[in-house]
Amino acid sequence: MRTRSPITAHVLDSSVGKPAQSVQLTIEKLINGKWEFLSQSLTNEDGRCPELLSLDYDFQVGVYRVVFGTGDYYKSQGKTCFYPEAQIIFDVNNTEEHYHIPLLLSPYSYTTYRGS
Repeated sequence: MRTRSPITAHVLDSSVGKPAQSVQLTIEKLINGKWEFLSQSLTNEDGRCPELLSLDYDFQVGVYRVVFGTGDYYKSQGKTCFYPEAQIIFDVNNTEEHYHIPLLLSPYSYTTYRGS
């Protein structure tokens, strides 16, 4: 059994130089051409989402999508933003590896990369 979620995420609000707390994340898997909901979570006080998938999730090769609720996050901060959500779609080719999806966020841009 795994000791951590096979997919995790981290959100940093680069416009203020701090972790983005309480960003809603949804993770889905592409199955037969349709997105299937897997789970939903919020980032913690450090902007991390360490339990995006449960430890007993049957992790399989395939295409996954993490949707970050950026619009609601900025609305909760009393700010507006250009992107109401950021969708990161990625391939899982090896279920023995850990997949970490960082998002660097500002009201008018975002950047992502494969983290470790």
